[in-house]
Amino acid sequence: MFRICRGIEPGGRRRSIPTAIGALGDDEPIGAVLARMRRIKRMSGTELAGLVGMSQAKISRIERGVGGLNPDDVDVIARALGADDTETQALVARAVHTFDRMTDWRPASTGMAVQQKTLADWEAGASCIRVFEPSLVPGSLQTHGYAKLILRVFRQLLVLTDEDRSEAALLAAVSARLRRQEALADPAISFEFVMGEAALKRGSRPPVEMLAQISHLREVDAHHPNVSLKVIPDDAPTVIPLLHGFTVIDDVLVVVDLYNTGLLSRSDRDVTSYRRTFDLLDGHAVPVAPFLDRYQATYIEMLK
Repeated sequence: MFRICRGIEPGGRRRSIPTAIGALGDDEPIGAVLARMRRIKRMSGTELAGLVGMSQAKISRIERGVGGLNPDDVDVIARALGADDTETQALVARAVHTFDRMTDWRPASTGMAVQQKTLADWEAGASCIRVFEPSLVPGSLQTHGYAKLILRVFRQLLVLTDEDRSEAALLAAVSARLRRQEALADPAISFEFVMGEAALKRGSRPPVEMLAQISHLREVDAHHPNVSLKVIPDDAPTVIPLLHGFTVIDDVLVVVDLYNTGLLSRSDRDVTSYRRTFDLLDGHAVPVAPFLDRYQATYIEMLK
């Protein structure tokens, strides 16, 4: 259970807390505070990781503010870095505040490749992953060509540095997305994918690219018993609209896809709500194989 911070004033407003490492103001990210504490201790990220039993990559993500922040991790790291009870409770309380709400996760702040690598880490450490996409093939099922087309489109919507907007950065993001497919081969991880029928439609993508994507989906469906692929037909009597994509990981984390950002939450209420949404959508979904046959025939006809 998380401790209540004495640095929270009545009414829930946080106040700056004088600490041995300076004033903890409202605007300084928790990760930045922990990174500053580590540097003051003249400790490397690898040394801190070994001390608290985490990976160096996880320490790096926490310090850079990539992904959700678990209050328990903040507690362990802060104490390992010499924070006293008041300092630790202040950091934990702030983490609790963000932990129980949707958190903005912008690719623009980390780069698209880093975001894909973070998703890969979460997926590789999970036991059950549920993914819904209304109009696109889910990221970890995409072919190289399809992923490149999709990420190039979304790159136009993001405010990125010149470096992150480069072709090299795009290819790095594509490669990172493709590496997420390694988790599909792990029989210990269960994947449930539900797509709207629109995901199999051409849109602006060339027929030859869609044929390659359909072939890949067929291969995954045939050779990965831990993976379930379903489609919601256009004429299915769905009780809720197919608004946006989302991923529920182990019923403890939900990642919501928006045009220019992602939203993260570990709140029980948010996760439960999106799990319930997934179950409702899944109830209207059917096996993907007949749809692959139909759209494959359509695209072959287009190429004649």
